[in-house]
Formats: sequence, C-alpha cells, structure tokens
Amino acid sequence: MGTSPRVIRRPALRVVQDRRQPLYLFALTGEELLRVADITRVARDEDGKLVGYQRPAVTRHIKNIAEYLDSDTVLFPNSLILALSETVRFTPTGRGGSDAAFLTPGTIAIPVPQNGGPRPAWIVDGQQRALALARTRRKDFPVAINAFVTNDIEHQREQFLRVNSTRPLPRGLITELLPEINTVLPMHLAIRRAPSRLCDLLNQDPESPLYGLIRRSSTPPGNRRVAVVADTPLVRMLEESLTSPTGCLFSYRNVATAELELEGARQVLFTYWSAVRDTFPDAWGRPPTQSRLMHSTGIRAMGRLMDRVMGAVADEDRRTAKAVTRELDRIRPFCRWTAGIWEELGGLRWNEIQNVPAHIRMLSKFLVDRYYASAR
Repeated sequence: MGTSPRVIRRPALRVVQDRRQPLYLFALTGEELLRVADITRVARDEDGKLVGYQRPAVTRHIKNIAEYLDSDTVLFPNSLILALSETVRFTPTGRGGSDAAFLTPGTIAIPVPQNGGPRPAWIVDGQQRALALARTRRKDFPVAINAFVTNDIEHQREQFLRVNSTRPLPRGLITELLPEINTVLPMHLAIRRAPSRLCDLLNQDPESPLYGLIRRSSTPPGNRRVAVVADTPLVRMLEESLTSPTGCLFSYRNVATAELELEGARQVLFTYWSAVRDTFPDAWGRPPTQSRLMHSTGIRAMGRLMDRVMGAVADEDRRTAKAVTRELDRIRPFCRWTAGIWEELGGLRWNEIQNVPAHIRMLSKFLVDRYYASAR
C-alpha cells in the first residue's frame, strides 16, 4: 500500500463523532502532504469578497521547526488538520472489534492533482509545520493527519477559528473571518461577530467615510500605506457601542439572538464618521504618525463620543451629517490631532498620545466633558 502517480493510499481509521461527517486519522510524508494540500491565505478577490482564512507565514517559526526536523532525534506528535474534498474516498477493510460502532479501519485514497489541477485538501491547522516539512531534508518523514471531508469554505473557517480559539491568533485575522461564519460559535467569538461585520461594511461600502482606509489581514501590501486605520481598535469601539446600554448602536442588536439591524447601524455610523471627517479634514485619512485622529486611541475616544453625540441628536438628524457636524464643532477648538499640546491632558504633545488604557480613558473623558460643557 502506498502511492502511485495519481493516487495516494494509506491505512486509516474512520472515527464517527457525527455520522454526517466522520473524522479520518492517517499519516502522510511531508512530501506527499504538499502534493495534495493547499494553504488558503486570507485575501480579497476583485469583488471584495473574502477568500481563504490562513494567517501569513511566520518565517522564524518555520525555520525553527525545519531545523528540529533535520536534527538527529525527532518526535513530532502534533497532527495537522486537513479539510478533504469529496474526491477523497475511504474504503473499510474490516468490521473492527468492540469499538466498531464508532471506529472503523480502512484505506483512504487521495487523488494527486495532475497538470496543475486543484489539490483535494486544504490545511485548516498546521500551515507553519507544513511549510517546515517542505524545507526539511527528510522528505519521507511521516506526520499524523486528522481530516474531515467538506468543500464548504465556511465550515473550514469555522473549524480554523475553533481550533485556534485558545491560541494567539492575530486578533485582526479573527475579526475579518467572523462575518463569514453563520454557524453557532463560542460565546466569546459570537459577541464579536456583529462589530466585525460592521467593520467589514465600513471598509467595503463605497459610501462609507472609511472606505478603503481600514487595514485588515487581507489588505494587500501595496494598499497598506493608504489603509491607515487598524481594524482591531475599530472593532473594539463598535463592540463597546453594541454591548453597552448607553451605546448608540445598542438598540440595533438583538441581545437574545445577536442579530443585527444592519441598515440602522449603517446609517448611524456613516453619518457620524462623515461628520468627523468634515470637522477635521486636515487630520482625516493620514497615517497615525501624522494624525492621532486615525490612531487607535483617537478612534476609541471618538467612538465613545459617538455614543453621546448620536444619542443626543434627534432621530431625523441621524441621517444628516451637517447636523452632527454642528455637534462636533463644540470640541473642534480643543483638539490637537496633528500639532500642538493637549494642555488639559497634562501637557501631552499631540504625538505623545499612545494606545494604552490610561490614554484612551483620559482622551475619551476629556472629549465627552468638553462636549457637554460647551452645550451649557
């Protein structure tokens, strides 16, 4: 049993956790793995639709794994998780023993792509290990594989998030994947799905004042100079507004079902941030090193002000950026986004504002206090 130019056959175990989608356990060499499995990187297609889900490669980590694999004594117990296409076949070879109800021995047959055709597997977890195996001198080194069969990219993303939910995945990558998953998620991820979806909307809708300005995991390197707003603080700002009873977005989220009334939230966000852009045109769209308005702390603080401003304007004014601009004019003379000193903040220079909790609290409180004081 082994490989041919067209098919890799391996002894395997079928484990039935869910009869609709069993799990398969088997082994492949590093060379075989890279012949049949793809790494689908998170990116956007020409229509702006999210494709893939994997983070960028970590070169140093891959190098360390490859060096270990080339050492004299190697134990590599960590299995890789693959999603297999429906072209993969499993053939039972026996009824098994007392565990036959959920454990069946057999043979798995994986087609090898020909002439550059699509590969029949995708790496859900273990891309760094897979890339290290491609670099090692031991091309015949066997690695353990856990696999399930699906052609559904959403299911692959869901498993990717679940597998990595307790590991240090980049927060921005999780943020971007969440709106694409519609199944039941762990509570800590489900809470973040609505703000992630709104962040997606702010970045992709051509009518958004933040259109193309938000830096995401899928942002191509050539666009990162223009995408000046980090998505993580923006999502945190949206999450605060959605989950706090005093937030201006709170009424647009169904607490029981976590469903989002998208159009209402969209209108509030587009109106407010358009007014911010119009109030501070010289600070808008510039890198955080040149404008603290686009800095993480500026976004968080202006988000907290948003809850007060949009909560104070009349319902009909929520659709009018000019009405909200009049509200923001109250704080405009006191802001030092691109030059000067924040005298009321202990004499901090404009570029000394940092993304730390103390500065976020201090700047937020100052803006809100000034807004209310100017209304008297």
